[in-house]
Amino acid sequence: MHASKADLPAMVIGEYEGRTVDWGDFRVAFETMPEQFPPDESPFAGLPDDRCQCPHWGYLFEGSFRVTYTDAPDEVVHAGEAYHLRPGHFVQTLEPVELVELSPVHQHDETMAVVARNMGVPA
Repeated sequence: MHASKADLPAMVIGEYEGRTVDWGDFRVAFETMPEQFPPDESPFAGLPDDRCQCPHWGYLFEGSFRVTYTDAPDEVVHAGEAYHLRPGHFVQTLEPVELVELSPVHQHDETMAVVARNMGVPA
């Protein structure tokens, strides 16, 4: 299997752009986000601890972001690094980012349904 970012339809929310494809139980997402995105944890309200409960594995091509957990020190991921985000995280970009990320489809769908409802966007 293979996918080209340019061949996938874009979901755009303000300056956020995501393009996804599902391969079996995993979703591959190409994402670009502006600095300080999201501005706060409100998109995750209603999830346990108001945090993303879906694990993610990815690679950051450009920019940086901060990862916060309720039970661990903050981490900063920089361009050129691979990462794993365990359930219970909140990510905020420190500068514009471009990344590719893999997530379990079912858990990602559950999380994104809450985020879409909170942001007033159809899931």
